[in-house]
This record gives sequence, C-alpha cells and structure tokens, in this order.
Amino acid sequence: MFKKTLIISVVLMMLLSGAQAASASNIFGPNDTVTISRSEYESLKKYALVEEVRQYVETYYYKEPEEKAMLEGAIQGLLSGLGDAYTFYYPAEAWETMWEDDEGKYAGIGVQMLGDWRDSSVTIVRVFRGTPAEEAGLKKGDIFYKVEELEVSTATMQDAVNLMRGVPGETVHVEVVRNGEVLPFDIVKADITVNRVESGMLDNDVGYIAVYEFAGDVAEAFENALTDLTAKGAKGIVIDLRDNPGGWVQAGVDMADLFLDENVLFYTEDRAKTQEKTYTKNGKTDIPLVLVLNENSASTSEIFAAALKDYERATIVGTTTFGKGVIQYVIGLSDGVSGFQFTSAQYFSPNGNQVHEVGVEPHVESLIPEDMQNTYFQFGDLSDPQLETAYEEMLKIISPSGTARR
Repeated sequence: MFKKTLIISVVLMMLLSGAQAASASNIFGPNDTVTISRSEYESLKKYALVEEVRQYVETYYYKEPEEKAMLEGAIQGLLSGLGDAYTFYYPAEAWETMWEDDEGKYAGIGVQMLGDWRDSSVTIVRVFRGTPAEEAGLKKGDIFYKVEELEVSTATMQDAVNLMRGVPGETVHVEVVRNGEVLPFDIVKADITVNRVESGMLDNDVGYIAVYEFAGDVAEAFENALTDLTAKGAKGIVIDLRDNPGGWVQAGVDMADLFLDENVLFYTEDRAKTQEKTYTKNGKTDIPLVLVLNENSASTSEIFAAALKDYERATIVGTTTFGKGVIQYVIGLSDGVSGFQFTSAQYFSPNGNQVHEVGVEPHVESLIPEDMQNTYFQFGDLSDPQLETAYEEMLKIISPSGTARR
C-alpha cells in the first residue's frame, strides 16, 4: 500500500508540474498501476521518508492536518537544507508581495531590510521618510528581534515581511535590538510609495544621485536624473549606493552601460566552473564619477562598483562593501501563484576579483563616526561625512587647482 501511494503521488506531482498532459486513462493501467523508468524510481526512493512521515501525520496527528501548509513547509525545508541565506520559497502571498516590492507600492510600515549571511541577522538599512516606521521611531541600524511572535532571521525574513505588510490601519508589533537593548514598537500600517532614485545639484557644479535599490524602473529613473543634472551644468556626478541591498542585475547592467563602452561588466562561475560573461554596450558618457559605498552596499551595487573600479572609471569613497557576490534565479512555479529563488552562481569583477565574502574596497576610506551612526541627514547635506568626502574627491577631479570650494 505504501509503495502504491508513493507511485501515485509521483504521478500527481508530474501532472501538477505540467510534465504530462495526457489524461488519467492514458497513464493508469486497469489495476491502478503505472510504469515508471528506473531513474524515476531511484529519484522517488530519495523522498520515501518524507512520504512515510506524511502518512503517519495523516493517520495519527491529533488534528486534521492542513496538507497545503505541510507541502509548503516541505518545499521550504528542502531549500533551507542548502544552508544558503539567499535561497528560499515564496508561497502565494509572499510571491505576490515580492512583485509588489518591485512595483514600489504596498501597505506596510516603510523600512528596507538586509539579511546578513554571516550571523543570520536582519538589519534595518533604510527607514522611508514620512512612514509609520519613522513616526514610531525605528532607526537605521536597528536589528529585528521579533515581528509579532516570529523570531526574525534570514530564514524567516520573508515571513516577517509578510506580517509587516497588509491593510492600512492594521497594527503590527515589532521588537528590535538597539545598542544591546530590546525595544518594542506597535506600528500602524499605511500605504507606502518607495522612491528608488533621488537627485539634485550640490555646490560647484557637482551633481548628486542616490540609488536606493535596483528594482522596478530604477535604470530609467537613473538615466533621467543623469540627463537632467547634465543639462543643469553638472561637471561630475556623485553616485550614492550606500545601504543599497541590490536587486535585479539587469538594472545594474543598464546603468553601467551609461559609463562603459562595450566590455565585460562581470562574469559568473557555476559549480561546474563554467563561466558566463555579461557585457556592456558602446555609447558611454565621459562625465567624472565618484561612488559612495558602505558596508550595506550589496549584490548589484557591488557588481556596478567593482566594474567601474576595475576600469578606473570612478573613484570609490566610503567603506568596504557587504560581500554578496552570488546571483539568484527567481523561478515561478507551475501553480502560477508561488515561486522560489536559489543561488545559481558566484560572480567576479572584470579583472577576476572575487566579491562574495570579500566585498569591494574603496579608494578613499571614509567612516561615519560612532555618535553619528543613526543620524538622518537631509538629501545632499554635506555635513554627512562620507558624502562630504565624496564631494571633496570630485572637486579634486573637476577643479584640480582646488579653487572651487564650498
């Protein structure tokens, strides 16, 4: 009976995945039997213990089990067994939320989070202005401890996001660690609109563009900002990628296209050591660049920065970046409402420099003093020590004599 159930389960999975389009009458024999290949049978045996546990639960669990939740847990468990903080399952609600993130409009509290593969912590790297999170007093650098009763880690980060999303007017209980102390907050959710690019002119014809995340229409917004600042007379551009956790790689490629002619932007290497190169196209602008980075600049931010550094296209100011040098595929599953992401390869800079667990080092180190770690600077405020350093480096480029100062 166990083997029969197991075989039927496999056939059902094949049907659900779209691997077979035939009707049941074409699959099952007259005695409810089915023939599978040896390779399929060997694959099936690997999951025999899972099915054994499922049968015990179905027969003896003290309440009627919710099979859908069990299956979703099984998928998440399968992926979590890889021990990779960037590989996880999106059940239907989380899958929908992920695409809402890309659109930049959702109901929630208004924070940007970054998970750390080194200790599984989840830190707030940006609090959006005019949001419930800012009003409640959450700050950049706060480490999530709990959302409702859920303990937050990289493994549960998406679940925490789901709890903080919802309907405007709902209240969510959040606990964070700040300076070793656990602080509780009850926050009322509201409609959030995310701006991913902000731009303006600094003094002495220096343009300034802050890029907060590589998502949605960020590449188009960045190009529009660059065009606008150039039209206003910008002789150099400071690009701020601090606390930018990355996002879609293609957005970074599109931005790099503006500053590099046809050449290798980065290459990936999979477990078979197969390399695949990604190129920029001809048509660059020669406007001088200074990038501002910090320890939370990750992923696509690092791809972009590493290439501009290798080609000596920009001066980099700040601190060594996060060191997320791996790329994920985001895959929609056959049910049409769920999906997962998994790490497919490691990437390297054009010169072959490893980024993962290493990061990108700046040309000019600039630190935020301890007593200013949680300070909110207005956009373009040159009392921000790292931005001030970047500005000074740009003046050295566009005004070598040093006569054009603030």
